[in-house]
Amino acid sequence: MSIAVGGGASAWRHDAAGGAQASATLIPAIETLLGQAGWQLAELDAIVFGRGPGSFTGLRTACAVAQGLAFGAHVPVLAVDTLMAVAEQARMDADCEQVLAVLDARMDEVYSAAYGWSGGLWQPLAPARLSKPEALHCEPGWALAGNAFAAYGARLPAAAARVQALPTAAALLRLAPQLLAAGQAQDAAHALPLYIRDKVAQTTEERAALRATSPSKP
Repeated sequence: MSIAVGGGASAWRHDAAGGAQASATLIPAIETLLGQAGWQLAELDAIVFGRGPGSFTGLRTACAVAQGLAFGAHVPVLAVDTLMAVAEQARMDADCEQVLAVLDARMDEVYSAAYGWSGGLWQPLAPARLSKPEALHCEPGWALAGNAFAAYGARLPAAAARVQALPTAAALLRLAPQLLAAGQAQDAAHALPLYIRDKVAQTTEERAALRATSPSKP
């Protein structure tokens, strides 16, 4: 769970464990950050959130909270692809401007999308997709960024650099002013998740097949 409130050079951040307990602590944590900043919710220019792809539960929680707060405070929302936030975090951590963002999608698959940094904005160069790790292709000179290295390692393509990066709230906060200036703010009703996968569980046969083809663990 990653939250940030800020404007200009000032930002207040809160990072905590996600999972089942995140929904219970999310709104109190937001209220705490607003208090630290000395702002009211209605004073915000927009509420930016990661719309996906990602965990179904996490996405629904993020969208529901963003939508509820934005509706109640009469402020717009900025829906940002989580993979773009990964690219932005990689830019800040490793000065990358051509990024293939990759997130572990579980079930032996990854979410990925390619981005290029131009004119102070990330330009999507390929749509987000779901695939096997070995199906990815990384252009020469590009960085591979995300959280899939531990799970898939050598199954991922070679890259100029490998950058461990997550779609943090701090990354979303850095993206927000440019997106707001570009006219991408929307009504709260559009705080909707981006689902790439429509299947959340494997059949017994699929799990058995995966175990049969996976390297044995000591």
